[in-house]
Amino acid sequence: MERILFVDDDANLLAAYQRQLRHSFFIDTAQSGQQGLQKIKDDGPFAVIVSDYRMPGMDGVQFLAEAKEKSPESVRILFTGYADLETAIGAVNEGNIFRLLTKPCPPELLTNALEAAVKQYRLVMAERELLDKTLRGCLKVLSDVLSLLNPDALGRASRITRFACQIATEIGESEMWQIETAAMLSQIGCIILPEDTFQKVCKGEKLNPEESQLYNMHVSIASDLIAKIPRMENIAKIILYQEKNYDGSGIPPDPCSGENIPLGSRILKVCLDFDALIGKGLSKGKALNQLRQRTGWYDPQVLIALEKVIGLEAKYEVKILKVQQLKENMILAEDVRNNKGVLLITKDQVLTRPLLFHLQNFAKSTGVKEPIRVLVPISSPA
Repeated sequence: MERILFVDDDANLLAAYQRQLRHSFFIDTAQSGQQGLQKIKDDGPFAVIVSDYRMPGMDGVQFLAEAKEKSPESVRILFTGYADLETAIGAVNEGNIFRLLTKPCPPELLTNALEAAVKQYRLVMAERELLDKTLRGCLKVLSDVLSLLNPDALGRASRITRFACQIATEIGESEMWQIETAAMLSQIGCIILPEDTFQKVCKGEKLNPEESQLYNMHVSIASDLIAKIPRMENIAKIILYQEKNYDGSGIPPDPCSGENIPLGSRILKVCLDFDALIGKGLSKGKALNQLRQRTGWYDPQVLIALEKVIGLEAKYEVKILKVQQLKENMILAEDVRNNKGVLLITKDQVLTRPLLFHLQNFAKSTGVKEPIRVLVPISSPA
């Protein structure tokens, strides 16, 4: 049985709704807009949300607008008196409300309205389930095709998907599924590339003019493929602009620049170039510094998010050194133990002159397991 939330500041009226409708629906109640929003958060989702218009603090239109943000699938109904009809009709026209009922509402009319709302909710949820299964099936087929034709491209897509999702989370992007899907499918156009050309791309090596022309085609090919799937237009656009620089240079060669480029594309651009620099053998911190030096290429907020995602590695690189090679200000990336496995110094400590002196003494007396993994500060670009 679908659950329905009634919100009204009149406790007696709420009790009447529960008595009247308990045999047909599962009814929950709240006595204010704020309580209603808390109910949605704690006990939702509700199939239908019914609210009175006149309530102290937050009126019904305001409440249902916020309820739509928190539970977009829920169908919303508003009760109003004739004096408030014009305001309520405006709310209906804005798309926040499915049905408008005037007080007093005959029981039969209320029951019919709730049945229609529940039916609408079922249609919405069925469509979402169908779309979800359709999209998942399409993604699975495309990923399988990519894995068969170019396993390295699938590997690259997997790597950038992880970073893209972390960056999107850091930025606070709400449409996470679009970012993840675009990242997963970003390399599908690379099936046109010879294996040696794609290897050069992954390693950040320079392409010859013929290879560059072929590589520049892969985004439009992928975008055209994805656009043929219903409701994937936004994904297709993200993929089309994934090689576009923030200043408008790059592909496709059109005037689009800055925040007019889809956020997903700006995220993918950073992730793809970052992955290529890692493929060249750079540490994550040095790769980030290289990205910073490419003036006009990237959205600044995406670079900041990437730095937060990779954390300390943005400022340090990992090195594996012997005790005699250790220097001040390096950070231990692992516990230091003697040759018998006894813990000498715990990881994450900054190496100071006294600590280095003790380490050297340990190495001479009891012996130290070497080499030792440390984080070494990266010099900022000039």
